[in-house]
Amino acid sequence: MPAATVAVLGYVSLRQWQRSAELLSREQARDVATMAADKVDMVLRAVEDDALARLQAALAGGRALEAALDDFVAATPIVERLYVLDREGRVVYPRVPGGADAPVIAALRADVPRGWSDRGGRREVAVGQTSVLTAVLRDTDGPLLIGITRSADGLRRQVLESLLPSPEAPTIYAIVDGAGHSMYSPRPLAGAEFVAAVPFRNGFPGWRIAIYQPRGTSPVASVRRQAAVIMGALAVLIVVIAAGVVAVGRLVRRETEMAQLKADFVANVSHDLKTPLSVIRMYGETLEMGRVRDDATRQEYYRVITRESERLTRLIDNVLDFSRIEGGRRRYDLAPTAIEPLVRETLDAFAYPLAQQGFKVEVEIGPDLPEVPMDADAVGQALANLVDNAIKFSGDSRWLRVEAHATDGGVVIAVSDRGIGVPREEAGKIFDKFYRVGRSDTQARRGSGVGLALVKHVAEAHGGRISVESQTGAGSTFTFWLPR
Repeated sequence: MPAATVAVLGYVSLRQWQRSAELLSREQARDVATMAADKVDMVLRAVEDDALARLQAALAGGRALEAALDDFVAATPIVERLYVLDREGRVVYPRVPGGADAPVIAALRADVPRGWSDRGGRREVAVGQTSVLTAVLRDTDGPLLIGITRSADGLRRQVLESLLPSPEAPTIYAIVDGAGHSMYSPRPLAGAEFVAAVPFRNGFPGWRIAIYQPRGTSPVASVRRQAAVIMGALAVLIVVIAAGVVAVGRLVRRETEMAQLKADFVANVSHDLKTPLSVIRMYGETLEMGRVRDDATRQEYYRVITRESERLTRLIDNVLDFSRIEGGRRRYDLAPTAIEPLVRETLDAFAYPLAQQGFKVEVEIGPDLPEVPMDADAVGQALANLVDNAIKFSGDSRWLRVEAHATDGGVVIAVSDRGIGVPREEAGKIFDKFYRVGRSDTQARRGSGVGLALVKHVAEAHGGRISVESQTGAGSTFTFWLPR
């Protein structure tokens, strides 16, 4: 939940920042384009004013009018076409208008009756998609109405090339028409990203000054890259937070389970200690009070006390060894040891409970077993734990088999029973410390939960391994392998 909240808030905040940053970048780019348009308009007006001043000088110069105007047009790149009308609306120049000149001439004639000769200055007249600059100038015979259409090539040569940034500049300033076609650009626009555009002030209707940036370098692209980086960092942070939450949750759950297992361990050990002590005390007090008269019963009591003492010793040894293992203090003294005597001695220690509970015991020892380097006490204790488990979890089938035989590179000791078995999904967990199979028929039996963990540690400390094959309700076989 915390990670999801951080993710939602972070994403919403990042998207708002990205939108605001992109909007600000576009507004800044539009402001830059507006400044460029103002500069172009200012320079264009200055060029036009200079052209009108030179045209006035040509009209008043006394030369032949047509030749003077031809020279003026040739010397003024900004002029595409020049139109001169007298006060009667007659076309003075050009002498022979073309078909494309008719709309412009008609628009100029429409201005003649409106007192144009008394009106000074300049103004724009729209003729379709063309803007015509008009002004009233005078020659020796009186006022003339001047109309000028502007040249795109002249605009480039006289204004744009000197005013807009050079091709080496990172930002591309281009002139585009109403259809978006490039009319002027210092370098190709292929692959460039459009940023902003503003219209021309005068002279070229529908034309715009547009700003482009090489792909990936525009402010918007930069903002998006920053947003992607921040989003990636946020995603990593969320993953870390989520992983931390999961890890903490697992750690808390594991510690809780471990605390419960330790509590169960203490309770089980206490019970296991109390049971043999109670039996020893009861039989000892009975013998001390002299209530047993015949020798056979007295010998039986002695055997019970001895058996429970051995059982108590094994339990205490398990607890002490487990403590040494946990503290890293357990040491093993390896010496070549024969397998068969070790197996026989371990089974002899369980002879009384096996006989008392009616177990059928099968022992198979392979011939000529080699001696194996081992700590005899530790391996004997591990084998005793396996036999003790077979007795405890035998169920109604009282059968036990212990076999030992040589394999390539080692010796195998296997302990088998036909008891309640281990579920397949829990077979890999039974060697963990404090773990007990979570079934009612196993939880009711005594046990500390460290016996098999000790067996695994002993096997691995000798360079061997322990494994189990089991089927629920059909028994288990624990295989203890030791290298030669």
